[in-house]
Amino acid sequence: MDRKTAVVLFGGQSSEHIVSCMSVVNVINHINREKYDVVLIGITEEGRWIKTDSVEDIKKGTWKDGTVSAVISPDATMNGVILMDGDKTEIVRADVIFPVLHGLFGEDGTVQGLLELAGIPYVGCGVLASAISMDKLYTKIVADDLGITQAAYVPVMRHDLKDIEAVVGRVEEKFSYPVFVKPSNAGSSKGVSRACDQQELKEALIEAANHDRKILVEEMIVGREIECAVFGGGNAPVEASGVGEILAAAEFYDFDAKYNNSDSRTVVDPVLPEGATQRVREAARAIFQAVDGYGLARVDFFVKKDGSVVFNEINTMPGFTAISMYPMLWEAAGMNKDQLVDRLLEHAMDRFRV
Repeated sequence: MDRKTAVVLFGGQSSEHIVSCMSVVNVINHINREKYDVVLIGITEEGRWIKTDSVEDIKKGTWKDGTVSAVISPDATMNGVILMDGDKTEIVRADVIFPVLHGLFGEDGTVQGLLELAGIPYVGCGVLASAISMDKLYTKIVADDLGITQAAYVPVMRHDLKDIEAVVGRVEEKFSYPVFVKPSNAGSSKGVSRACDQQELKEALIEAANHDRKILVEEMIVGREIECAVFGGGNAPVEASGVGEILAAAEFYDFDAKYNNSDSRTVVDPVLPEGATQRVREAARAIFQAVDGYGLARVDFFVKKDGSVVFNEINTMPGFTAISMYPMLWEAAGMNKDQLVDRLLEHAMDRFRV
């Protein structure tokens, strides 16, 4: 069997840089080294691309001290990575790329566009699906067309905040408090706030505007936070895992509750009202297909007491950390991390043959 070269990207310029550095360790440790030679490329928060030598360097953070710069060439006849170490230049042909990048400049279609230009197969959703799914406002527009229930919302643009009183008036005309305020393009709940009165709403709007020019103000949904993993697309059937539940150790599952509070927990296959699990799985598949998903995604919902399902958001490069739901759900379905990573890489190499 000919060994292939898998290039793994991690880090990135988004607010989820540290999460990517946590996720990538799990991905690297589960790549089959009998099938793949692995090249590691880290992207600093400033945007420098650096060839990295080991998982240990990633864990310690010393990878940023590397001296070998890396560039993915957009030249489709090269299909590779250019490594530069002083006066020495090396071109490494890449058979597949796994962009373990969360958030902006990684999960939003930008890197995917570069890889399309380069003609290199890559794990995960393409340009369109990545861009739409990263932008919560446009994801909602797609879900509206599917007839899937979701939280009602008021869209706000950053420039609208020049008259913040008018924005507050628009929100209060539609919703009672509390409301949730979210930047349209951000992940891991960065910039997301719960507002219980006018002053908190103003502060939340300003905070969200620090993360994106588009903002969503949503009604509060009282329900259990449920997630579903999806795999497939292209020639492969779209599969949905079982479901998992988030038990947040805070008012809502923000960044600190996810990664810094050990009291937050995840439960696989929770007991839900009759039929709710199947409704979640069907909706997850439908949303993934509607955005033209490919490879993987995690789709998040609320399940209300009466068993009704409310769509929250879709993540096209979900976390792969030790506490992340995506690999956990597939493990519960009988596919361990070695098998999952292998299937993702194999599926990626099919993408230009679809």
